Amino acid sequence: MRTKSEIRQWRKMRIRKKLHGTTERPRLSVFRSASHIYAQIVNDEEQKTLLAISSLSSDVKGASGSKTDIARQVGNAIAKKCLEKNIKQVVFDRNGFVYHGRVKALADAAREAGLEF
Repeated sequence: MRTKSEIRQWRKMRIRKKLHGTTERPRLSVFRSASHIYAQIVNDEEQKTLLAISSLSSDVKGASGSKTDIARQVGNAIAKKCLEKNIKQVVFDRNGFVYHGRVKALADAAREAGLEF
């Protein structure tokens, strides 16, 4: 029987076959741990991380509320930093996680703040 992490890895590989971040549309990759959430903007052509924000970043750290509220703040912060760097369109990579809860909250907040995906 496969573990949860093995199932997520299979799902992640299946998603990543189809997604590719370019210079015009970099990839917004989300990682969710038990207590924190991380988001980064990646250009797969140059294999570079352009931006990274997490619930541990100084922009978001110390925020109160539930983990879902903090995920919304991370989504809002990553969108603002993207717009500052003139990145308006991204490809959303849920990284094998189910599009629900904190992952969905981060995505919705990033869309509301001005990112298009």
